[in-house]
Amino acid sequence: MNKLKLLGGKSSLVSLLSLVFLVLGIGCISWAMLNIWEQSHYSADITPSNYLSPKTSGKKQTKLAGKISAKAKSDDSLAPVTKKAVYAVYPGEGDNIGSLTIPALKRKVPIIQGTGDKELKRGVGHFTQSVLPGEEDNCVLSGHRDTVFTQIGNLKIGDQLIVQTSAGIFTYEVNGTRIVHKDDKTVIVPTEHAILTMTTCYPFNFIGDAPDRYIVSAALIKSK
Repeated sequence: MNKLKLLGGKSSLVSLLSLVFLVLGIGCISWAMLNIWEQSHYSADITPSNYLSPKTSGKKQTKLAGKISAKAKSDDSLAPVTKKAVYAVYPGEGDNIGSLTIPALKRKVPIIQGTGDKELKRGVGHFTQSVLPGEEDNCVLSGHRDTVFTQIGNLKIGDQLIVQTSAGIFTYEVNGTRIVHKDDKTVIVPTEHAILTMTTCYPFNFIGDAPDRYIVSAALIKSK
């Protein structure tokens, strides 16, 4: 009888432990799935207060040109400064605006206008409040670390990035990489020269919403 009670007690303990481990296992799996889901919904759509979208920037440039022209009438040494338009039509959200080729990684991916969930699932997303490829200023492209930007950490200074759009073929040369906090907005600020900035989540093997961003910077060296 005592042996039966002992066996019954052990059986109950085993059942209880099995139930506990089962609950813990389900909890861990659910937590991991939630983090993966959050990662898949990452969007680089952040707008620093000191950054102007191309449309807004264009309006301010027009007003500035008007002021310069008015002043030029009274001062012949001044002349309006204008920039040649690279694109005849500005792309809409979700449009395919071209392709990005990374020879060092043997990869070619589409560039989609926008950095929302849908756009990032289709390819590399172009941050809409940065200039388009080939234009003077900072062109920002974002992508997922486990899809379009897999192995981006292997890029080295001197590697080329080739962007092809309706405006032509633009070749950029990598001139630096860095790691910043995900809230660091210096990544998307305007620049004096034509550069390409690529950004993705970091650490690369992190599960969930990564705390940092891996940044690759490249300067425009050729266009045709």
